[in-house]
Amino acid sequence: MAHQINFNQKTGKNSFMSVKEKAWHGLGQIIDRYPTSSEAIQHAGLDYIVEKRPLFTYDTENHLGEGSDDIMIPEIEVPNFFATVRADTEQVLGVVGNDYEVVQNRDAFSFFDAIVGGGDGILYETAGALGNGERVFITAKLPEYIRVGVKDWIEQYLFLTTTHDGLGSITAAFTPIRIVCNNTLNAAMNNHSGAIKIRHTASATERLKQAHTLMGISKSLGEEMEGLFNQWAKVRITDAEVKKLIQIAMAPNKEVLENLAAGRLDLLSTHYTNIVDNVYEYALGSQTQQMETTAGTVFGAYNSVTGYFQNVRSFKSDEAKFKSIMDGTAKQRAQIAFNLCRDFATQGSEVLIYN
Repeated sequence: MAHQINFNQKTGKNSFMSVKEKAWHGLGQIIDRYPTSSEAIQHAGLDYIVEKRPLFTYDTENHLGEGSDDIMIPEIEVPNFFATVRADTEQVLGVVGNDYEVVQNRDAFSFFDAIVGGGDGILYETAGALGNGERVFITAKLPEYIRVGVKDWIEQYLFLTTTHDGLGSITAAFTPIRIVCNNTLNAAMNNHSGAIKIRHTASATERLKQAHTLMGISKSLGEEMEGLFNQWAKVRITDAEVKKLIQIAMAPNKEVLENLAAGRLDLLSTHYTNIVDNVYEYALGSQTQQMETTAGTVFGAYNSVTGYFQNVRSFKSDEAKFKSIMDGTAKQRAQIAFNLCRDFATQGSEVLIYN
């Protein structure tokens, strides 16, 4: 999979900014201090304007004839549809309807400043554009951590993305990332609405002004996750139970679970059994898994699944890895592991059923 970071032909730069660490494929601008959101926009090349322009088609009855070298002039306006165009490069980003309202990058990001209380203690870490600039994003680290035990800290981030192609909403979400092994945990794992979505309509700007409630969501969710993970860190789980949890979490379909339940291990694919063995090996042997909050605990069992995708499994590219963790197979497996660990912590090993 080729990278999707936008390359601006005019500036000769890739539209990505990162503090201290390189972007995908080493592209983009690396800066050594945390910027303001307006500085992040400039560093990432996101300081462009998007315009909503009418669409036209040709009048086929009045064309200049075959073989003519003259340029045909559009004469018929397409009703109720418009093109979103990036003004600096004249690239068409998408086709939208009448009620679509363009929200400029600077406005979306200034709303982000409002969410985090004027930037007090907020550290903007990444910002960038994908494709031709039809999708942009920014991430900011919050000053507070989720603490599991004494030594295991989980950072808290806010992530904002918006689109200019008519295919997505303005989305701001809470995301925790574990410092030690950089596992990404999805905020929606426990059926929480740790995100807000705002459609690109005439009310978008006003709704953005009211979206400061996200901070309340992220704070309460962070506190709940902290309590949950600390509970998991006190619940013991045997190696055999960890192995069974991994088998269930990594099962690609119901047929595999049925074969496990019936003891038909010879029918399990070599690919599946190798994955289970790799996750189990990571669960027992990884240095981060030997911490007091993880070794032999439900918290450690959960981290064995997320840690496998983050630190063990090979992906075709960094983008493929990111996509899998945020919205693909890795996220699905982590969701199942999360549910199993949550239930195990309250009900015990009886929840580990192949069904």
